[in-house]
Amino acid sequence: MTERVTGEDPREEVPAGSAKRAPGEAPHLDESVRRVRAAAKETLGSGLDTGRALRKLISADFALARSALGRALAWSAVSVVFGASAWLLAMGAAIALLQSWGLSWLQSISISMLISLLVTGLAAWRVSVFFDYAGMHATRRQLTRLGLFSEDGQDDDDDDDAALTGVERRPTTEPRAP
Repeated sequence: MTERVTGEDPREEVPAGSAKRAPGEAPHLDESVRRVRAAAKETLGSGLDTGRALRKLISADFALARSALGRALAWSAVSVVFGASAWLLAMGAAIALLQSWGLSWLQSISISMLISLLVTGLAAWRVSVFFDYAGMHATRRQLTRLGLFSEDGQDDDDDDDAALTGVERRPTTEPRAP
């Protein structure tokens, strides 16, 4: 083992964290480790602070959304009530107008009822279309292909989707070719 003589290395007299090192001179290993540890602590602290801020933001956003949803439902109820009363008044005015044109009460009420039934049928058809869109058929089909989600029976809707894409559906009991 070789014995070190003090005074050989000019860095020995300078503390590890000192700024008195010559430019271009590499810091001691212990100083590098302290710097890396300090940077890691700062990074971890910053990440934790960011996480806390994000958690507070999400919490505030959910509280705002909850409040907005409640208010939206209340105003939706108000709009439905006033929309229905306006529709009834409009039908009453239409009946009075048809009555003034010489139609009987039965004919006037029947015409306004037919208009209301047509609008109701149109609305029910559109609701069924949008509820069908909400069925997540493509997602269920992909999950079934991945083997993650499987239903015992085949839906007629999925067969329609397969016909639209041009993919022929095979029965699940038939072995597949390699």
